[in-house]
Amino acid sequence: MTEITIRDATVADIPDLHALIQSAYRGEASRAGWTTEADLLDGQRTDPEDLASVLADPAQALLVAWRGETLLGCILIADRGGETGYFGMLSVSPTLQGGGLGRRLIEAAHAALADRFGARRVRIQVFPQRETLIAWYLRLGYAPTGETVPFPYGDPRFGLPLRDDLQFIVMEYGLV
Repeated sequence: MTEITIRDATVADIPDLHALIQSAYRGEASRAGWTTEADLLDGQRTDPEDLASVLADPAQALLVAWRGETLLGCILIADRGGETGYFGMLSVSPTLQGGGLGRRLIEAAHAALADRFGARRVRIQVFPQRETLIAWYLRLGYAPTGETVPFPYGDPRFGLPLRDDLQFIVMEYGLV
């Protein structure tokens, strides 16, 4: 079996990235995995233009995991200043979830955030309704900060809400 390679995404990866991210978060395909947001949001998770803007921004990057010619997963990393990094858009092909690739992508994100941006802590945002996902992040060493961030209602680029109580909780991990 071909080894998994994790590298920075390029513009040529955008079509595969868009399809992967959509399949991991939205629609019926996402229900094959445990990270679906299909009960919270409909519509798109991101679009090719948003992905292109991430790749063009020196304070952000997308790390991608490939096995041969197949994109298996990705994770967005960003510099938030003040020795703080951020990751989001963690996506693993729904049929491969639970096999350790998500954890491997997070480890790669931690290393990249420290090396590229001098991050000493990493923040993430999670829907409080995603209790299983929050429990997984707690097992990885993340802790709730007590902060919340409102969901961007009215901006269909982030999806079409299926409920009116969406917000994010902020969790943080200390890099040593």
